[in-house]
Amino acid sequence: MTKPTTASGNRGLQLEQGLIFEQDTPGATAVDLPALPHTRDRLGGMKNTKRIGLPGMSEPEVVRHYTRLSQKNYSIDSGFYPLGSCTMKHNPRLNEKMARLPGFADVHPFQPVSTIQGALELIDTTAHWLKALTGMPAVAMSPAAGAHGELCGLMCIKAAHIAKNQGNRTIVLVPESAHGTNPATAALCGYSVESIPANSEGRVDLAALKAALERSGSNVAAVMITNPNTCGLFERECIQVADMVHAAGAYFYMDGANFNAIVGRLRIGDLGVDAMHINLHKTFSTPHGGGGPGAGPTVLSAALAAFAPVPFVVHDAQGYSVEEQAGFGAAKDSFGRMKGYHGQFGVFVRALSYMLAMGSDGLKQASGDAVLNANYLMARLSTELTPAFPGPCMHECVFDDRFLKGTGVTTLDIAKALIDEGVHPPTMYFPLVVHGALLMEPTETESKATLDQFVDSLLHLARKAKAGGAEAEFKSAPQLSPRRRLDETKAARKPVLRWTPPAAGAASQAAE
Repeated sequence: MTKPTTASGNRGLQLEQGLIFEQDTPGATAVDLPALPHTRDRLGGMKNTKRIGLPGMSEPEVVRHYTRLSQKNYSIDSGFYPLGSCTMKHNPRLNEKMARLPGFADVHPFQPVSTIQGALELIDTTAHWLKALTGMPAVAMSPAAGAHGELCGLMCIKAAHIAKNQGNRTIVLVPESAHGTNPATAALCGYSVESIPANSEGRVDLAALKAALERSGSNVAAVMITNPNTCGLFERECIQVADMVHAAGAYFYMDGANFNAIVGRLRIGDLGVDAMHINLHKTFSTPHGGGGPGAGPTVLSAALAAFAPVPFVVHDAQGYSVEEQAGFGAAKDSFGRMKGYHGQFGVFVRALSYMLAMGSDGLKQASGDAVLNANYLMARLSTELTPAFPGPCMHECVFDDRFLKGTGVTTLDIAKALIDEGVHPPTMYFPLVVHGALLMEPTETESKATLDQFVDSLLHLARKAKAGGAEAEFKSAPQLSPRRRLDETKAARKPVLRWTPPAAGAASQAAE
């Protein structure tokens, strides 16, 4: 059955919306500005004589334009995000209310320390929770995001090696199952990266790691392992890894992006970890995406604590203060400053509100529910999809594209067809060690009803692809969205970043 078309291009009450510049009506305006007073020309004859290019529109037109655009945004408030390795969970409104309290919303980092004792206590309390939950003795609060926290950890490791006159340690070992930011961060710190393969179970190949340490041990600075890893699996041999790494004189960095799967159930300090960043948006439900704000505090072992960046909060009998200067006092061994001020304070307010509301028992239940939801997806979807690895998973499950073999349908086609089903696609083609991967992380937020709706849509598409004859339909998906499938390669290589008005001749021909 062909889909109906409309003269307007609208689909029901989902209204077609052009660029704001395409709605220009010369002379129209939403404001009435007073005439400018006569002033002496100070532009040296360079006065503008042409229109500045802003569209002429009335106030209702402007309001409707941006309201319609907002309705085309997909967010965690409008639906389920099954993105793998992103932990798109609900952000409780209570946290937002706390962050807007006048004493928190109006605070400024340049205020005298005596006037911000409450704010400093909040940072210190948040740090205490992070140390208690990880079993680590120190935490750097200033990193602004997860990757920034990785950078902090490696800079502490580099400072520790320099302090021991071990500048020869220039290699960082990174498993294939780690997050992609790990090798990028190592390279940014000036290290060369050596990849460690995964075994058939999707975990670090211990034999390959041992061989790399035996081959280059005296030059290895650190090993970076994501745990649980990008395949949604727990690295069971973490303690063995730590022992091997420490025996070689190197440090053990653990990527904590997936801490939401184990918080309240496992103290990473007990695994022999030396540094780990924590994404507060993933584990402690602060806002996620949109370019920020973010926060990636980095917990540190006793071996690295002295090298933590400034500034950091200190507490004594006189109250709270901030250690600002590296090389002095409590920061005499600090590698320096990563960021202005004391970290993302508004994010700390939200994260601490979440921790206090949940309590340690609530956090433990949340991580358990996250793992339960992922295994529920794994169990139901395995009737039609092909799991990449045998056995249960942690907080996310990953499928490969073997179930699509011979159908002419690809992972991308399935993802695009899910949009027509009203479902945000999961992560595609990642992790790279899984061919045609579909990676899903439901989080603890989602109900069984939401997960069932997602599963039913995905199973329907899988059966449809296997039945044959629907390849053309899959290739043209999505068909019900405001915009159809883009040429993503062309969009990446030749993006159109600026609107230009059509030529006068083309405009007159269009009018005819």
